[in-house]
Amino acid sequence: MQKEERKQQDSTLFEGMTSIRALIDGIREKGNTRRILKVLYDAEKSDKNYKNIGYLKAVSKELGYSVEEAGADTLDRMTLGTSHGGIVALTSERPLPCLSDAVTIPERGFYVMIQGIEDPYNFGYALRSLYAMGCDGIIIPERNWMSAAGVVARSSAGASELFNMYTADALDAADFFKAHGYRIVCADERTEHILGRCELKLPLLLIVGGEKRGISKALTEKADLLVKINYGREFRASLSTASATTIFAYEIARQNTEK
Repeated sequence: MQKEERKQQDSTLFEGMTSIRALIDGIREKGNTRRILKVLYDAEKSDKNYKNIGYLKAVSKELGYSVEEAGADTLDRMTLGTSHGGIVALTSERPLPCLSDAVTIPERGFYVMIQGIEDPYNFGYALRSLYAMGCDGIIIPERNWMSAAGVVARSSAGASELFNMYTADALDAADFFKAHGYRIVCADERTEHILGRCELKLPLLLIVGGEKRGISKALTEKADLLVKINYGREFRASLSTASATTIFAYEIARQNTEK
């Protein structure tokens, strides 16, 4: 199987220090339940990576994983990308809690649910932007791209392992947040409300659909507000989910941080 094809497969292999450091921070600070089982490093790059290897060995005593040498060919066969820098981590899966079991939800929180996203890289790129813009957590269906955790971690620059994530049925999630006083905002072209010209004050749940399937009608009917991105010229295609999510997240952050 070619590496490009393998990106759609389940994977708990984390490639490179950005992803591995984020996972360690997620375990230490965010209560991430994923476990690091083993770290492998390219023996030929050990001089170049001595600081990272020293750090990983020190943390291994705290988190209980092994750190072992491996050949470059071994790492290349295991990995999907070429930017691992000679260090990878084998990890467990990460059990995600159900949204209904969430103990606390911030009074002025910002949560996002992405429906129908079709690619783990696109999902990861969306998470990267959302984390940077201050999103508090992600709601995903039970069947989701977190099974390809290594790919998502790399494309999100590790943000996927720092986020609070919950699984939920989409309609149940909307009802849950409504019950907690949140507005439900859907990104949708079938509206006159334009992003940048309508109020998006917290608390809110933002729902963004995938490029092909969009958001279900049943879900838009639960929304308090439908909002569209106004293009600068006539353009019949949709933006990528990651691009649309980034634009919405920036506008929400702008409105809620202005003095």
